[in-house]
Amino acid sequence: MSQQSIIFFDIDGTLLDHNKELPGSTKKAIQELKTKGHIVAIATGRGPFMYQQLREELGIDTYVSYNGQYVVVEGEEIYANPLQYDALKELTEKALGNDHPVLYMDPDGMNANVEEHPDIIESISTLKVGLPTYNPTYYEDNLIFQTLLFCTKEEEKQYIDAFPEFDFVRWHRVSTDVLPKGGSKANGIEQVMKRLQLPKENIYAFGDGLNDVEMLTKVTNSVAMGNGEEEAKAAAKYVTKSVDEDGILHGLKMVGLL
Repeated sequence: MSQQSIIFFDIDGTLLDHNKELPGSTKKAIQELKTKGHIVAIATGRGPFMYQQLREELGIDTYVSYNGQYVVVEGEEIYANPLQYDALKELTEKALGNDHPVLYMDPDGMNANVEEHPDIIESISTLKVGLPTYNPTYYEDNLIFQTLLFCTKEEEKQYIDAFPEFDFVRWHRVSTDVLPKGGSKANGIEQVMKRLQLPKENIYAFGDGLNDVEMLTKVTNSVAMGNGEEEAKAAAKYVTKSVDEDGILHGLKMVGLL
């Protein structure tokens, strides 16, 4: 067996194709990685509850959730970085005044501050994880690791200017992730590496989106999907084929892991 490496995979557009399905070639490639003794991990903007079935199917117990704000290594929570309460309260009030819904996310679920809104339905439906529960005060009694703000890119600027405590990372035409300032998948991966103590040359990452750019920039062996955003491709050391063209298998062969 070669020296053990760890490979972090984004989910949407990377592990899962555009139909939110796991390609057979990807599942087989991950099984082969594990057979070779490597560690397979996830780095995603999703919350743990959104991909529990995928983790179980692939036998993965190390994962970076909410773009680095909630990290688990071998089934143990090792890092939690929630949003600042006072700033989140102000954001909620400002958003309500603009008819921009807010969705609060923790490891167990997602709760919205409005009962129903077309922007929530349009964007969340693409994830195929069900719609959020209506609970407008959920953030008052629970640690929130990521918030979704529903507005257009043009409308988002007012929040960026007003809330320096947060980073805003767009993932959909009508929705943006709201994270603690400086929070990223790259930071979450750093927390994992502090625990596992693997050399940086043994770290790999695959991604496709804007929230993968920092991860692809900082991880030594980074691979962007052929279907990825141009910014992701520019940040990565390698570019593989599309997720629909066995991109994970091709990329793992490209970097010499398979």
